[in-house]
Amino acid sequence: MLNLLKDLQEEYKLTYLFISHDLSVVKFIADRVCVMFLGSICEIGDTESLYAHPLHPYTRFLMNAIPKADPHLRTKEKELLVGEIPSPVNPPSGCKFHTRCPYAQEICGKEQPPCKRFGDRTVFCHFPLESAEQ
Repeated sequence: MLNLLKDLQEEYKLTYLFISHDLSVVKFIADRVCVMFLGSICEIGDTESLYAHPLHPYTRFLMNAIPKADPHLRTKEKELLVGEIPSPVNPPSGCKFHTRCPYAQEICGKEQPPCKRFGDRTVFCHFPLESAEQ
């Protein structure tokens, strides 16, 4: 079915809104990806760069959770999410991910994160990973 969707997309120049929790399928089908957490956008970008170099901490945790086919890569220890899982019925103020984010600071719990652009990438985070790596 996915191959058919991909073939139709290429043949007829179609655009899909494809919603999934299966990140391997998303990588296969999508040219651009929008990562969301509790209904808020965390990051948007082209699939290749988003998967290779996430800017939002939540995106990085998602990418690290994808099972690796190479057994040698499976032995690497993964950073695990800790902290309180927020309620979707009563989400936290500020950044909705701040209760689980290892980079969260006081502002994260008080203010919605601003929209920041890094080339063609968009991230909603007070402290995007790009900033930490520069």
